[in-house]
Amino acid sequence: MKILIAGGFGAGKTTAVGAVSEITPLSTEEYLTEAGADVDSLAGLEAKRTTTVAFDFGRLSLPDAPMPLELFLFGTPGQDRFVDLWYELARGAVGAVVLVDTRRLESSFTPVSFFEDIGLPFVVAVNHFDGAHRYHPEQVRTALELPASVPVIACDARDRNHVAGVLLTLVSHAETRTSAGRGYSAPATLQEA
Repeated sequence: MKILIAGGFGAGKTTAVGAVSEITPLSTEEYLTEAGADVDSLAGLEAKRTTTVAFDFGRLSLPDAPMPLELFLFGTPGQDRFVDLWYELARGAVGAVVLVDTRRLESSFTPVSFFEDIGLPFVVAVNHFDGAHRYHPEQVRTALELPASVPVIACDARDRNHVAGVLLTLVSHAETRTSAGRGYSAPATLQEA
């Protein structure tokens, strides 16, 4: 199963893929440069030195799940200027995780809207950063104006068990949506390619 891990710039996507991948993750992290200073706001992320410029890739096998699973994880770049790439990455995906950083909640609206617009099932995982205020998942649901049908759960993107739990929640959610006839249908631009 192909799964996207999306979210705003610095939300922890690369960390989440690395935390659960049973293979050495493919990472396209590059150093931030002065050239990107005008487009990549580091407000609240002053220590951040790298960013994903294409995608991250990892694999996780869950042989002990109710139905054995092999998950192929694609971490998206977080900046809005990469949204066109998200369409390509979404091709063939069963669902997505939107990783949320409550210190920069505004960066979560683009990925949430993207998955709502293309009809791909998604869950929201609130990444608990050290020193950040902890919000209840229902507070995040309200702030992002999410329907009750979208699971919102707390996690630590550094913790393998947390991330695996988020992925299992997503698989279950996607399965429920598909059996209810609300599965993802690629936009015409994707179907043609």
